[in-house]
Amino acid sequence: MPPVEELPIRDIHLPEAIGWFPPAIGWWLIAILIPVSTYFLIALIQRLRQKTAIKDAKKLLKQLQINDSLTPLEKVCELSILLRRVAISHSTDSAIGGLTGRAWLDYLDSSLKNAPFKNGIGRCLADAPYQEELSPDVDLPVLFQLAQTWLAAQHSNSRRRKKSA
Repeated sequence: MPPVEELPIRDIHLPEAIGWFPPAIGWWLIAILIPVSTYFLIALIQRLRQKTAIKDAKKLLKQLQINDSLTPLEKVCELSILLRRVAISHSTDSAIGGLTGRAWLDYLDSSLKNAPFKNGIGRCLADAPYQEELSPDVDLPVLFQLAQTWLAAQHSNSRRRKKSA
């Protein structure tokens, strides 16, 4: 047998290890989709919460209006509490819960024209909780209509805020 010649063969070279950068397209999509979907989910939850707060307030307002077991003074006090609860749940300002008197009426008037709370029938909301009897010049149906108008304005204000943002 003839002698075997050694062939000029190189040793096996392994490829370089795969680096972490650049990541595959799936990782880029995940990195983009998680923050975007989180933002939209939070916005949806806030919008649903605002809608349900106003919707619940309208139902409570109707129940309060037809409740014959309450005196007119108690109805006005409960109406003031209802409007305050809606304002607290609807606004991002934490100071609203502490507003009283003229400042509370100014806040209520901020979403309506002609200042019906400060200059009209709504001013009884600031004084009623501290009185023993309701003033005879307070017209409850007009006051409840003003509260409905204010609730409707809160709903439309939240829509305008969403469009401007």
